[in-house]
Amino acid sequence: MRMNSKGQVTIPARLRAKHHLHEGDELEVIEDGTALRIVRAQGSETHGQRLVREMRGRATTGKSTEELMELLRGE
Repeated sequence: MRMNSKGQVTIPARLRAKHHLHEGDELEVIEDGTALRIVRAQGSETHGQRLVREMRGRATTGKSTEELMELLRGE
């Protein structure tokens, strides 16, 4: 890894996938003796929570809940 002039680093894709890190996740850099640790910020929303929040109230349909359930059940 190499830090750029703005102090930014790129976490390798393999590590982002392994630790379930996504664009927009809030991270903290913690000084731990002579090392730095990158950790998920406490209380920050997960990727899934952000998706649900952004999608809430956007559904548009003229169907009732029962009609939608029939479609899902294949009845």
